[in-house]
Amino acid sequence: MKTLPYLHKTGNLTTLYVDEAPYVALAGEIHNSSSSNLTYMRDKVWPQLRGLHLNTVIAPVFWELVEPAPGEFDFTLVTGLIEQARVENVRLVLLWFGLWKNGLSTYVPGWVKKDYTTYFKARFAGNTASESISPFCEAAVQADANAFQQLMYHLKKIDENQHTVIMVQVENEIGFLDSERDFSEAANQEFIKLVPANIAEAFGKTGTWSDVFGEDASEYFMAYHYATAVELITKAGTEAYALPMFVNAWLEQFPERAGSYPSGGPIAKVMKMWQLAAPTICLYAPDIYLPSFKEICEEYTQDGNPLFIPEARRDLVSATNVFYAIGKHNALCFSPFGIEDFLADPQDEAVDLSILTALNIEQSGFILNGTGPYLAQSYKLLSSMMGIIHRYRGTGKMTGFLQSRDKGCLLAFTKYDLKITYLPAEEGKPIGGGLIIETSENEFILAGIGFSADFLPKRGEQLQVGYVRIEEGSFDQEAWTRGRVLNGDEGAYGGIKIGRNPHALCVEVYKYF
Repeated sequence: MKTLPYLHKTGNLTTLYVDEAPYVALAGEIHNSSSSNLTYMRDKVWPQLRGLHLNTVIAPVFWELVEPAPGEFDFTLVTGLIEQARVENVRLVLLWFGLWKNGLSTYVPGWVKKDYTTYFKARFAGNTASESISPFCEAAVQADANAFQQLMYHLKKIDENQHTVIMVQVENEIGFLDSERDFSEAANQEFIKLVPANIAEAFGKTGTWSDVFGEDASEYFMAYHYATAVELITKAGTEAYALPMFVNAWLEQFPERAGSYPSGGPIAKVMKMWQLAAPTICLYAPDIYLPSFKEICEEYTQDGNPLFIPEARRDLVSATNVFYAIGKHNALCFSPFGIEDFLADPQDEAVDLSILTALNIEQSGFILNGTGPYLAQSYKLLSSMMGIIHRYRGTGKMTGFLQSRDKGCLLAFTKYDLKITYLPAEEGKPIGGGLIIETSENEFILAGIGFSADFLPKRGEQLQVGYVRIEEGSFDQEAWTRGRVLNGDEGAYGGIKIGRNPHALCVEVYKYF
């Protein structure tokens, strides 16, 4: 039996291993309902993915379809999805749409929905029922855990030797919407109790939730109890088949009050609480539709959390953001949402603005504006570079950069500083950004989109920098195959430039006086 996919941490670097080889998911997440029908997947989804150079597809599986009646399980869709992925030669990350999806409980089976006494709802202040089952409902959590465990037993049975499925996300964008906490009777009884001893010790204060967390008490209270429920579900799954399991987050955003985003979900602010209450979860993944990509990546790499982005914006910035995520933060996954639209005919792609409003997603982050061909080029280039990327991840010799409101940046290497200047923003073109690998003191790989680069001597050195050679080319893992050697107008006089299409250069420099 082959070793299961796993995460290995060395210092602050976490690496995903699949079949004992390091793996970065150049992925795309399909729409919520696409994988509910295998014919639709075959005819409408897989044909649109083949030109994108994906190595991984992120796809939901649904409690309501897995367990249509209590204790009766049907894994036809799951098996078919895995078989289709094998034909397409891609890996899968599965999303378990169980008790909670985007703060609601719409994916629970009909028999759970109808028995709202046993599987009781979270309630708003005033005792009005919500569409979300309460995390304090032990019967619901246990039922979800049982179904999830059966799913994982099935994955073990059909995929233990092939590892088509490499990771599983437990639930989706967990939390309670439109209220800072659940006001059900069960929740109210818990809220007035003392904070659990391990939480009090970790946060250095004892008392009730309000005593310990003040104005944020409701959100931390919900985070603890959602995490506790998810831990029970996740542990049941790993007992059956121990793939790496993670949760994703609908991010904190305007107006920055719990309930405007799902209260208690694993946002960066409450990640410590989640880590205490759900130790089986291996990482916390941001769904990034906000424009502050760099800041969010920084937030979600704190305290050694590996960067894994299961949902990313659909506009042109994603073609550049992937270079930054991998180069700067050693990302394990980058995955724009609704990936089957990216190379489809424009008339096939329609955005329901009411959904964006309900999800608090700005329109610019969800509308395709020519993204597909650029993302395909980015993924093709990065796929070819994976050997050298894995070699330099975590060494301090690789970094990334990304255009925001700045003109450029200055990067420091062993013998040289590197001035990056972004090309001016242009409508219908990706922003500037990329990654740099210092392969030796005088040799560098530059890859990305929309920038020029100038090597400088270290400050205080009375030296000049010259170019031994500037090469275009391509990679086959770690092997560089030279294309044109850029000199004259394209090199000696024009300097180092990477244009609007994803591209890589190999540069050798020297110092002289």
